[in-house]
Amino acid sequence: MTCATPQPDPVLLLNARRILERWRREVCLTAGRPSADLGGHLTAYSGHVIPETAFQGYNGQYKYKRVFAINIVMVRSTLLCLAETVIKQVSSSSFVQRLPPLPTPRDLLRLYKIRAHKQLSQNFLLDSRLNNKLVTKSGKVEDCYVCEVGPGPGNITRCILQNGARSVLVVEKDRRFLPSLELLADASGGRLKVILADIMDLSLENILPKELARPWTSFPPPLYIMGNLPFNISTPLIIKWLRHCSQRTGPFVHGRTQLTLTFQLEVGNRIVSMPGARDRCRLSVICQYLCHVDKLFTIPGKAFFPKPDVDVAVVKFTPRILPLIDQPFELINKVITVVFHHRQKFCRYGIENLIPKSRPDLVEEIFKKTGINPEKRSYQLEMEEWKALCDVYSQICEKNKAIRDYQYQSRKSTCPQDFEDEDIPPEDVESCLGNENQDIK
Repeated sequence: MTCATPQPDPVLLLNARRILERWRREVCLTAGRPSADLGGHLTAYSGHVIPETAFQGYNGQYKYKRVFAINIVMVRSTLLCLAETVIKQVSSSSFVQRLPPLPTPRDLLRLYKIRAHKQLSQNFLLDSRLNNKLVTKSGKVEDCYVCEVGPGPGNITRCILQNGARSVLVVEKDRRFLPSLELLADASGGRLKVILADIMDLSLENILPKELARPWTSFPPPLYIMGNLPFNISTPLIIKWLRHCSQRTGPFVHGRTQLTLTFQLEVGNRIVSMPGARDRCRLSVICQYLCHVDKLFTIPGKAFFPKPDVDVAVVKFTPRILPLIDQPFELINKVITVVFHHRQKFCRYGIENLIPKSRPDLVEEIFKKTGINPEKRSYQLEMEEWKALCDVYSQICEKNKAIRDYQYQSRKSTCPQDFEDEDIPPEDVESCLGNENQDIK
């Protein structure tokens, strides 16, 4: 004769759920994990886990325990942290702290009446799945140091913390986000530090922990830089960091620090564009000669608030051990800029502009030593050809010091410097200069 399993009383079940909720608030979520005085004893009921001490202060605690305790688990090397649903099973040596429940980024924007500033090119990514995808695609951040640029209300920051980062540094220019970031910092257990500054003016060299440093020829350090960048600083910032990468300064003083950043989709496609592609540009060559670049995924514009007119590409940069072009950054930048300035014309036209008109013999020397086909266009040149061009140009500059400072345009300050304006014909620039000169007269 079998005995029927007794069914729990609905009233007692409700009380048990209240006990569970009390534990979640007061023990698990406040401390980040069950405190040491629990001795590892957890009372499991119906797929939930309740510490025995959670029953203290309730009348009839032993009755509740007999009714609802199906088994008691002694946790040794593994901590089963279950509340409502199974969260994660981890070893005691690599516990990932769980953040307490906080207002969502969308709620924080409403709470503090924050609106995106158009002049700051602010677009907030509020989809937690996409935020988490950006973090996980960047690499294994667990027990690593992460620097986030432009955290805004802290949507990506949460995912970084929830993925187990040991320490997180966020750099935010807009002080309106300080309350929400400080709220997150208080809940992180000291793992989050907030700096109010403009990343374009901030040097990370002395801010990032020196103990993270790794030899350049070794694996990348346990340090990640990531961020959903405003569109108006994404290109200038990556150029600044690439210059630091070539000199092994700034964030790269610690080794081959990996970057994961967002760009307008068109710019992201240019960064990873290969030789021969129509969208290959100066930015493509500068990024690829210093770093391995990988477009991780595309974020649709509708996922942002407010919705931008373009989609967004997430691009990862991993510095190369040896750059593909072994010349100073400024020389490489000059060569690539001048040659790409007339990208729709034969590269001969651009290379000629590197040399004064009075020295056509040096132009012929460049083509002879590099073996470059003068009828190729700039976007068709392979990286080996760019290397040869920079090497030969450097040799010529060493013999002829004046050529290094030669600028084929008389008004350098008016040359289009933005990476998006490379298709502006020089004659249009000259016509603008002519009109400007007439106005001055």
